[in-house]
Amino acid sequence: MDIKTTDLPKLLAELNAIGIALSAEKDHNRLLEMILVRAMEITNADGGTLYTRTEDNTLKFEIMHTESLNIHRGAGGEPIPFSPVPLYESDGVPNRHNVAACAVLDRKTINIPDAYTNTDFDFSGTRKFDKMTGYRSQSFLTVPMTNHENTIIGVLQLINAQAPDTKSVIPFSSLAQQLVESLASQAAVTITNKSLIDAQKALFDALIKLVADAIDEKSPYTGGHCRRVPIITNLLAKAACRVDYGPLKEFSMTEEEIYELDVAAWLHDCGKITTPEFVVDKGTKLETIFDKIHLVDMRFEVLKRDAEIAALKSRLARLGDKEISSDDLASEMTQLDNDREFIRGCNIGSEFISDEAIKRIDQIAGRKWRTPAGTEEFFLNEDEMENLKIGRGTLNERERQIINNHVAVTIKILQSLPYPKHLTRVTEYAGGHHEKMDGTGYPKHLKRDQMSIPARMVAIADVFEALTAKDRPYKKAMPLSKALTILGRLKLENHIDPDLFDVFVWEQVYLSYARTHLNPEQIDIDNVDLKNIPGYVSPPAN
Repeated sequence: MDIKTTDLPKLLAELNAIGIALSAEKDHNRLLEMILVRAMEITNADGGTLYTRTEDNTLKFEIMHTESLNIHRGAGGEPIPFSPVPLYESDGVPNRHNVAACAVLDRKTINIPDAYTNTDFDFSGTRKFDKMTGYRSQSFLTVPMTNHENTIIGVLQLINAQAPDTKSVIPFSSLAQQLVESLASQAAVTITNKSLIDAQKALFDALIKLVADAIDEKSPYTGGHCRRVPIITNLLAKAACRVDYGPLKEFSMTEEEIYELDVAAWLHDCGKITTPEFVVDKGTKLETIFDKIHLVDMRFEVLKRDAEIAALKSRLARLGDKEISSDDLASEMTQLDNDREFIRGCNIGSEFISDEAIKRIDQIAGRKWRTPAGTEEFFLNEDEMENLKIGRGTLNERERQIINNHVAVTIKILQSLPYPKHLTRVTEYAGGHHEKMDGTGYPKHLKRDQMSIPARMVAIADVFEALTAKDRPYKKAMPLSKALTILGRLKLENHIDPDLFDVFVWEQVYLSYARTHLNPEQIDIDNVDLKNIPGYVSPPAN
């Protein structure tokens, strides 16, 4: 007994449902599995094989099923131990001995009632399989999978149609053939569309990373920042989804939402592509195109030279009480050397500068020196004094505004892109990485309740990466204990999200990142007493 024509409305409805299901499936292996299984179901076939066509003109075994033998191979499971079927022999002759290859070459379905009586194709491999397993491969339906571009992307082959009542093997009917041809066509279109989508995503991801790498390459001092922030963000996002305790126990993100966040983290600094290199690369306070500390060094040498000249002149003139003694000259030289070392120290970026240091800078600036042109000028000009008095880092206020503007540029760039529906929040997530929970951040001065949780994640990741980075010009690689201490203070100062900080610590996100991306000497885990970290609270009982 074969498929009845009275079952046609039901079969067509099922075929339509299969098409919808195929379109909804996103996993490639599950998609291939579904195609073969559904084809077997609607034809009541005992077995089947799905091949995909490769770029080098072979048919690769993707899935093999034989229900009566309980064989289920491929699609991410047990591998298939068969070599691909070549469409052409080594001498270029078409391989028409193999039924699957012939179906592709002739672009037509091949319906064989009994492989053992067929003389058109080589079924020696089939007979060998049957001899080993005790099976009898009889009826074959081999259908090329042709997509909407009229390209054959694979082959769907079904084996041993069964009569519904007796389970005896029968040939595949013309109706069964038409149904499988329709299914194969739908499947081919679905696979092709998914391949195109995957290719577009791969291209999009590559462009994102290209932009991030270009920004990192722009500065030898922040190289890797745009690559490391997404790693920390992703670790924190998955930890927040994982916890089943605390304020975030109900929080969750889908795979698509995490991907959207990953994209935002990769692009969070894309605005720096417009930031001048001399600002991005400013390794010391006096650095512009070059480090002006060398000019200051030269002035000290001029002062020392002038002091020596004055001492020698006074001795020559025998000016009595006014003669400059050797001790006085030595004292002057020592003072100049000390002042020079002090200025060199001030030129290095730090987190703080004292009032005493500022007064001493003013005193040194008030010295006079004679330029090569013979004019007398103050030892330090206004620009140099302003830069040496920088309290945090190496950037003065004007330069910091230039750096800060990169977020506004990031938002402007990202807002100009035509996002698909699942990436519409990229701009929000990326544009909030310098906002603070108390509204004192930039560029929009957003407060905590004005920011989404994922946007707050990027902000924490950005801070933690900057604290632990081992390639910054103005500081040494910071150990975890110190980085967590600073991060904890930022929590107490309402600069970062407190709930996310707690998850960051409770779930040891910091340690997961450190083990892979920090220097061994930074991972001072034995010195990290969480109870001493500012803002630390014990996790609630489950």
